[in-house]
Amino acid sequence: MTDQRSGGPGSAVTPRRARSRTVGVTLVCLAAGLLFGTSASLARDARPEPGDLVGLITQRDLEVRELSARADDLREDVDRLRAEQATSAAAVDQQRAEELAVGVGATAVSGPAVSVTLDDAGYSLDTLPEGYSVDDVVVHQQDLQGVVNALWTGGAEAIMVQDQRIVATSSVQCVGNTLYLQGRVYSPPFTVTAVGDPEALTAALAADPVVATYRDWADAVGLGYAVADLGETELPAYAGQVRPSHAQVVDSR
Repeated sequence: MTDQRSGGPGSAVTPRRARSRTVGVTLVCLAAGLLFGTSASLARDARPEPGDLVGLITQRDLEVRELSARADDLREDVDRLRAEQATSAAAVDQQRAEELAVGVGATAVSGPAVSVTLDDAGYSLDTLPEGYSVDDVVVHQQDLQGVVNALWTGGAEAIMVQDQRIVATSSVQCVGNTLYLQGRVYSPPFTVTAVGDPEALTAALAADPVVATYRDWADAVGLGYAVADLGETELPAYAGQVRPSHAQVVDSR
């Protein structure tokens, strides 16, 4: 009797099962091709791993050399940027220092200048005009201070009294008819020299009330007062100590 069931031993494969096998093989081939293609692409982008210790050392040495060269390039960039910043900051600091040096008297100053000379009237006790005392015919501390302050007001860049540069810590003091300035003693006449615009300095002297009072006394009793245009003049740098030697606490309450 003939077996009527299909698919038994020795029977032929049906068309449906044949198509299924064909599709499966095709998918496997596509997946394998994609895998092989991806691996090849990655292999092109990365260095192949060496197969022995010598090759590994050689590859690592090459990588270290490349990284070291890159680090050197970056270090040069950092040094260059630091140098540029330092140069710019140094230039600003240098300019600022030069400006401050003039104000504190740490450098010589040149320019057009005027001088103001104050002198005692030259009377003795026997020749004093009637109604006047010795104090009326000598130069006082406030007279010198008035001239110095007027010159600062007139825009003086630098001032010198006698042969000493005036700075922030300078104190013009008179004892009798002598001048005590920064540890040294001077006798009249007293000369104040200022570098600046001569017209502005002269105008400031003319407008200052303290100097005006001194001029009135000079006219009355013969005190010396002379203003001179010196032209281009150099005032030396301050040679003394800038820092104060002592301080006193002031109660601000």
